[in-house]
Amino acid sequence: MRVQAITEFGGPDVFEEQEWETPKPGPNDVLVKVHATSVNPVDYKIRQSGSWAGVNPPAIIGYDVSGVIEAIGDGVEDFQVGDEVFYTPEIFEGQGSYAEYHIADESIVARKPENLSHEEAASIPLAGVTAYDGIITRGVAETGNTVLIHGAGGVGSLAAQISVAAGVRTIVVCSDYMEETVLEMGGEPINYMTENFVEVVEEKTEGAGVDLVFDTVGGNTMSRSLEVIKSHGRMVNIVGTVADLSRANILNVTVEFLFIERQRYVLDRLRALIERDQVKPVIDSVTKLEEVAEAHRRLEQGGVKGKIVLKV
Repeated sequence: MRVQAITEFGGPDVFEEQEWETPKPGPNDVLVKVHATSVNPVDYKIRQSGSWAGVNPPAIIGYDVSGVIEAIGDGVEDFQVGDEVFYTPEIFEGQGSYAEYHIADESIVARKPENLSHEEAASIPLAGVTAYDGIITRGVAETGNTVLIHGAGGVGSLAAQISVAAGVRTIVVCSDYMEETVLEMGGEPINYMTENFVEVVEEKTEGAGVDLVFDTVGGNTMSRSLEVIKSHGRMVNIVGTVADLSRANILNVTVEFLFIERQRYVLDRLRALIERDQVKPVIDSVTKLEEVAEAHRRLEQGGVKGKIVLKV
């Protein structure tokens, strides 16, 4: 099978097209012909220095799949050859998705939303599961709550839609080029480049503050957000922080650090939201797998509006 492998850790130029043997499914595995994948920040972080994730070059990275099942293991019960599926591969084991074929345990695989193309569906799994867990599973957002989301990238844009679908007032700190998109989602944008989000949130909530802070940015964002979170509120962070969170103790705020856990039921819930048009992919561009190096360069440089999808 044709793959785009990293030959060593480093910049985007470490990608090389290679021929690898097509893997064979184990008892509980499905072999998927990959139609599309996409690029996430974790991809270029692992490309730069992925030993923390157990990656040893030469290796195939990439953590989104939309495709069609081509073969199944003897123990597979929920799928058959020809099923259209989407999922996010395991980061700490096996190969990634920058390849013509991928193998996964059926437990992390879900049926693709019927109203999405493979290119659209490939933009969802990793970012969507992270967003759902951040807002619903760990954030415990409920109708009538107010959530403050930092960032409107791949995860943040889906988190905003999930939040709005849950009946939650959704305030999103974002770049100027994402303001219109956030408004179209039903959110309330704050331009971090020209506005002080603490002051704007205090004004928008009339001093009441927010129930949940979802941080996809990092830095000192969480410590600043403590100025606008309610007592007994919740904070969920997916990128790590250098913030002083001592005030969270005084406010009895619950702080959660989230790393994606792959479970089919979350993808099934996302599929339901997508098929009801409550969540839609936000795609910057679609390009060929052979142009993965340029896709990585663009994502690292910033200014990408949504996901960069790679057509296999």
